[in-house]
Amino acid sequence: MGLATAYQIQREFSTLNIVVFEKEKELAFHQTGRNSGVIHSGLYYKNGSLKAKNCVDGRKELISFSKEHNIKYEVCGKLVVAINSLEAKRLEDLKDNGEKNGLLGLELLNPDEFKKIEPNIVGLKALWVPEAGIIDYKGITNKLSELLLSKNPNSKVMTDCEVLDYNDVNISTTKGEFNVKHIIFCGGLFADRLAIKDNVKLDMQIVGFRGDYYELAEHAKSKINNLVYPVPNPEFPFLGVHFTRMSNGDIECGPNAVFTFKREGYNKTDFSLRDTLEALGFVGTWRLFINHWKFGLNEYKRAFSKSLFLKELQKMIPTLKMEDIVEGRSGVRAMALGSDGEVIDDFKIIKNKKNIHVLNAPSPAATACFAIGKQIMEEAESHFNL
Repeated sequence: MGLATAYQIQREFSTLNIVVFEKEKELAFHQTGRNSGVIHSGLYYKNGSLKAKNCVDGRKELISFSKEHNIKYEVCGKLVVAINSLEAKRLEDLKDNGEKNGLLGLELLNPDEFKKIEPNIVGLKALWVPEAGIIDYKGITNKLSELLLSKNPNSKVMTDCEVLDYNDVNISTTKGEFNVKHIIFCGGLFADRLAIKDNVKLDMQIVGFRGDYYELAEHAKSKINNLVYPVPNPEFPFLGVHFTRMSNGDIECGPNAVFTFKREGYNKTDFSLRDTLEALGFVGTWRLFINHWKFGLNEYKRAFSKSLFLKELQKMIPTLKMEDIVEGRSGVRAMALGSDGEVIDDFKIIKNKKNIHVLNAPSPAATACFAIGKQIMEEAESHFNL
């Protein structure tokens, strides 16, 4: 998100000197490099929302950019599979919503039809989404950095450079002091802390949820051709475990979604006292737990039980066996919660004094990064008087 924004601003204002700070030694180390690698179509998002508009517009620019710069991607399509009559009805609503958002080629399929696409999948009905795909987001991020630097030799992308403090005119980092006129914050898991430091009054907080993945073992990869998703439960703020062919050929299964005791805690036992106290001291976290305790309990059980995780995957592939899946990576999602315990579902970008804060950029932010970056660039143009 940060690199896409910097790229869009530098492309429009080539003489501006821009510096991007990244605390890790490499780009896309956290959410961008640990997401599912999917090009989202815009199927699920409320018609008229920033999510829907930016996903559809951003997907087109993402694909165009990838073609131009030889980034590995494939528009392979995906199946959303209903395993009961209630989910089958929801598929019809999803199709209607997707068409309102401008998606093309959506098609409801019976088992005989969808098995021609994914022979090992079982279900009552499926929705074919031809505009979904897979991509290398880490490759996208590195290319954006390269292009940013090529457009203005005075601009910088500083890796292994942690921001320690900042004020209206200065940013203090582990690699020195930088004088600045404006700051755009794309802080992901730390967006709320950065905003509070800038004296933004927040009615929300970032709470981390870890997602664990399994992978199909080499001998089982033939069981999935492309992308297979369950029908999302509207009462639960996650999509459910799904099968994803990655751009490197691996097949991932997951993720689950469990509260994490550390914002960048990728292992099941990772713990940060500050992160835990902040999350559990926020009334919105407890209201979310109370509202979704059954779902949360089931997710936690699956996090520590391979057999339960397998059982969930078997709802769509009954022939899947224990030896067919191996433990994979994990990621942490920055979930923005209101004090009422409700997930802030849309993008949230605010202006404050001389700065701009991206407070919430949930999925499909990676797919929509060019569109969101353009939106921020336009807001910066007026707010910063560029």
